[in-house]
Amino acid sequence: MATRVLSTEEAKTAIRQIQSIVNGGFTDQITNLDTQGRVLSDPNVWDGPLAETFRNGTWPETKSALDNAKQQLEELRNQLDRISQDIFTAGGGA
Repeated sequence: MATRVLSTEEAKTAIRQIQSIVNGGFTDQITNLDTQGRVLSDPNVWDGPLAETFRNGTWPETKSALDNAKQQLEELRNQLDRISQDIFTAGGGA
């Protein structure tokens, strides 16, 4: 049974667009969110009942989600490098 290999211009464009988004600062924005969340988590900066809820619940959950997203983006970046190489090779490097 033959294995189908297809590399369309649409596939190449989609890979480049995703790479551009990931490499274009999306992970930097996650880092910036983390920095600001840590600032708001400091009781010397913001305190009170809502601040405590943020500090003890909202922020730890959000930070965990951001850390996971950043890790997933790094994995996506690595996969995209492999995928794009396969696509460009299948398409004759065009």
